[in-house]
Amino acid sequence: MKQLISVRAIIRDKDKTLLLKRASGRESIMGKFELPGGKLGYGEQPEDALARYLAEDTALTIQASQLYDVVTYIDHDDRDIQYTFILYLVSLRNSSNKIVLSSNYSEYTWKNLASINQDGLTESAKLLLGISQQQVTKTDKGMIVESGVDEIVSYDASSVIVYSDGGSRGNPGPSASGFVIMSPKQEVLHQGGVYLGITTNNQAEYHGVRLGLEKALSMGARTVDFRVDSLLVVNQLNGMYTIKNRDLWPIHERIKDLINQFDKVTFQHVRREFNQLADGMVNKILNAHEAEQVKSRV
Repeated sequence: MKQLISVRAIIRDKDKTLLLKRASGRESIMGKFELPGGKLGYGEQPEDALARYLAEDTALTIQASQLYDVVTYIDHDDRDIQYTFILYLVSLRNSSNKIVLSSNYSEYTWKNLASINQDGLTESAKLLLGISQQQVTKTDKGMIVESGVDEIVSYDASSVIVYSDGGSRGNPGPSASGFVIMSPKQEVLHQGGVYLGITTNNQAEYHGVRLGLEKALSMGARTVDFRVDSLLVVNQLNGMYTIKNRDLWPIHERIKDLINQFDKVTFQHVRREFNQLADGMVNKILNAHEAEQVKSRV
């Protein structure tokens, strides 16, 4: 199965969202509305790609963008392609600028989500706007978010790549961990994460590794190549640095126990911009928790 990574923008004007109507493309999306954006180019950063698409397709300029969500979607109808969508909340440099459409689109509209005709949207737009269901489970351990394609994609999981991340809003503060498991061909096999409560950045990073190892083990992986954007965590897990923080010892012992159940586990440091999927999962969980807190106070 081929995989493509796409960036999309949610641009709002009060309670309305900008949608563009396709004038070109395959039959399943022709004449339907979608969020602005497009396929990520080779070596291109997501924010740069998003700014390029908005400039080319709408003549709009980004003032600020915030990573909002990362979603995996499989298009079985036309080309059997697995898409990974990186979704941003975008504010415009000058909201009064006139929208000038490229030949890719025939129409634009600002729509309140409650008034959208679902039949007029692409499948990916429905998913990204929350009209399609995502699996979000509350347990006694907190908010767990998972979306796996391992039930419907045939693959060999004996060797996998795991991107993991963790973050704390406050350090210590509300924290979450996330992971994405991929095949050697960069196909997303599973992604998930959990809300941790009040912890530190380092604890959240370690829990991301733990969660990734636990899931990889349950999938039958024998060799695991971790990609982590915390150089400290990578050096500690590779034995280059000792762990002086006692709060990390129990998590570290659990990770060591998990590692011993594989044939081989390696840890490699990557820059944050190459860990967008796991980082997006962390932010998705934290945003969901904050929304639940706000709702409970109303």
